[in-house]
Amino acid sequence: MQEDGTNNANPNQINIELTEDIAEGIYSNLAMIAHSNSEFVIDFIRLMPGVPKAKVKSRIVITPEHAKRFLGALKDNIEKYEETFGLIKKSEDTPKFPINFGGTVGEA
Repeated sequence: MQEDGTNNANPNQINIELTEDIAEGIYSNLAMIAHSNSEFVIDFIRLMPGVPKAKVKSRIVITPEHAKRFLGALKDNIEKYEETFGLIKKSEDTPKFPINFGGTVGEA
């Protein structure tokens, strides 16, 4: 705010609200990705050892353009993380649980 009391805020600025329950986050150790010609659907799943059933904890639906932006942002953040903390080790072993949910999917 300026001295004369006028607000000189950026008109393109977005105020984002983060509620307490959302701020806590949801643990996920598996993501399944499907797509159509108009959207990408990302299911975040929690798979627990010894439990034969996994639950989708959150589903995010985004446009292809936003999916590409998300990919770039994630890549950038991984690079910054690795500069600070070292390389993230990727196991060559495939997960030892069933991943047959049907449809066209990718793994993350």
